[in-house]
Amino acid sequence: MLWNRIFRYELPTAVEFGNGAVRELASHVKRLNGTKVLLVSDPGVQKAGMTDRLTDVLADAGIPCTIFNDIEADPDIEGVMRAREAAAATGCDCVVGLGGGSALDTAKAAALMLGNRGHIRDYVGIGKVPGKGAPMIAVPTTAGTGSELTVWSVLSDKQAKAKLSVGSTYNCPDVALCDPELTVSLPAHITAATGMDALTHALESFVNKATQPISEGLSIQSMKLIARSLRTAVAQGENLEARYDMLMASLIAAMAFNPTRLGLAHALAIPLGAHFHIPHGLVNAILLPVVMQYNLIGNLAKFKEIAQIFGMPVEGMSPREAAEQAVVAVRELKRDVGIYQSLADFGVTEQDLDTIAAEAMTSGNVPVNPRRPTLEDLKQICRDAMA
Repeated sequence: MLWNRIFRYELPTAVEFGNGAVRELASHVKRLNGTKVLLVSDPGVQKAGMTDRLTDVLADAGIPCTIFNDIEADPDIEGVMRAREAAAATGCDCVVGLGGGSALDTAKAAALMLGNRGHIRDYVGIGKVPGKGAPMIAVPTTAGTGSELTVWSVLSDKQAKAKLSVGSTYNCPDVALCDPELTVSLPAHITAATGMDALTHALESFVNKATQPISEGLSIQSMKLIARSLRTAVAQGENLEARYDMLMASLIAAMAFNPTRLGLAHALAIPLGAHFHIPHGLVNAILLPVVMQYNLIGNLAKFKEIAQIFGMPVEGMSPREAAEQAVVAVRELKRDVGIYQSLADFGVTEQDLDTIAAEAMTSGNVPVNPRRPTLEDLKQICRDAMA
């Protein structure tokens, strides 16, 4: 129950949202007292010409810029340190991240390291960063991760074959500059996977045990936008209204889970991504309906509400039957946007499940999940997602 507990909501990031918002980049850099920008992006975003849009804005304002694009799909901790070195070597005092979660997580962590000593590995965990880093502006080009305002950077340690999370309010960007026009060229399969990632954020925050009135309202609005527009964004990539809805849905889903954490889909997604290199949005899409089915009995009323958000007919049904309709709705959405893969398609076998379940159980998302799992429960979720 919410009435008898204290909760906190904090959003350190200023949000500027709207078509053409990137034209305001230079004014934000100046407001943050930046004089030279390290623009962190990835080769794909640069090839698409998006970095040019930002460098042109900066050049028009007389702000020099160094581009760092040594970013991989699973950003690694050493890439963060290389970005910091590039910034220090060229005298950059402001970091701009442009791209999806990989670029933004790297940019955020690099900005942290410009103001803190040691190695980014020293700050793995929650609340371990001692102070603020360099000013940082996040410009997302995908609608899914919400990294443009979350406390988290998720990074890979390739030697250990593990994913590490750095969580701190100091890791939140100073500004989230969200321009739906930058997402229009996103391919359909990435639109689908990142959209399902946003849905997983909103839904897991909504049903978990750390939910609170502010995050609940944000989750509900995010799910409404996704129910309305994800299919359209996938089918009609040029539809700017659908792109606007999906970027907003991703943003406010991140606002929801920032203080609440998530659930078992994300707990399992981290080791599955680390060991099998399954894209984060895609692994969440594969896991989400299976995790929902497992979690139903932990919050029947919330799952019924999700079914209603997705327009499912629940009138006259029992609470359990109505809750089941939420799972049906998400399975239908997943199929409609073209996601048919299972964990088995990425090489996951029965022999891997002990390791995956053990690593997932250490996640901070497990204690807030609406149902407390055993190791065998986590393994069975993976088996069901392998089918």
